[in-house]
Amino acid sequence: MRSTALGHGDVQVTDLAFGAAALGNLFTEVGAAEAEAALLTAWDAGIRYFDTAPHYGLGLSERRVGAALRQRPRDSYTLSTKVGRLLEPTPDATGDDLASGFAVPSSHRRVWDFSADGVLRSIEASLERLGLDRIDVAYLHDPDDHPAQALDQAYPALERLRAEGVVGAIGAGMNQSALLTRFVRETDVDVVLLAGRYTLLDQDGLAELLPEAARRGTSVVVGGVFNSGLLADPRPGASYDYAPAAQPLLERALRIQAVCERHGVPLRAAALRFPFGHPAVRSVLVGMRSAAEVRDAVAMAERPVPGELWQELRAEGLLPLEAPVCG
Repeated sequence: MRSTALGHGDVQVTDLAFGAAALGNLFTEVGAAEAEAALLTAWDAGIRYFDTAPHYGLGLSERRVGAALRQRPRDSYTLSTKVGRLLEPTPDATGDDLASGFAVPSSHRRVWDFSADGVLRSIEASLERLGLDRIDVAYLHDPDDHPAQALDQAYPALERLRAEGVVGAIGAGMNQSALLTRFVRETDVDVVLLAGRYTLLDQDGLAELLPEAARRGTSVVVGGVFNSGLLADPRPGASYDYAPAAQPLLERALRIQAVCERHGVPLRAAALRFPFGHPAVRSVLVGMRSAAEVRDAVAMAERPVPGELWQELRAEGLLPLEAPVCG
């Protein structure tokens, strides 16, 4: 699988990246054997970029990813995790973490912290959970409500860690493009992780973020290409950004699917291939919870998409004329 460097540095990422939120028991439990099989299948398929975060299952995702990757030579893969949420033990707590989306015991509570000290504490805790000696990419995780602290305190802390070689590349990851555009313009981040805002249904990132990133040589990793489900299987009740899809969105997704079917291409393949048309995009991050999902994602990522399909989407008003595409 092809690898390219992030930003102006040396950290390499594969075209397809393993998003490990599901391995933190996102919404439903994933067994230990199933999680391990997913990670091993990804490795065998050539995926060498793995993304996790403390938020995912209160550290469970980090522990599972670390356990699998510790069996591999450290220079043979790229690992990213995130800062901004510290995990504090809650020894007397009962119940689960489903209110935050994860089917795990509520053993910890999340504390927002984008201070410099919070960044250092988060990196240290992540290294312990991962059981690894370094992190390749550190993202500021969802600083939507903390822009000043993230820019003024957390970012400089990450910049120092990069200069010291503690992390290889730094960036920010969010479900919106406006603040990520500020990071690209006002800082020296290597990469931004844009989730759900550059898809076949939502090209918000195309207005400012992606052109600015291309101009400055900042890499973009695109996540959420299925918009949490609607672009994987458009049907009544399907999820769009983790909520039931509104009828107009469902109808639009079905129209896109019909175009794909006329060209003999699964909708999932078109959704995965679309972001690579933009020169700033270096990798597409797909959440996977089983070996079967990994095999499907790899097959879809490798599926050619004819230019005629993109042309028809444009002609039908389903894709902006200015959105770059690839085969």
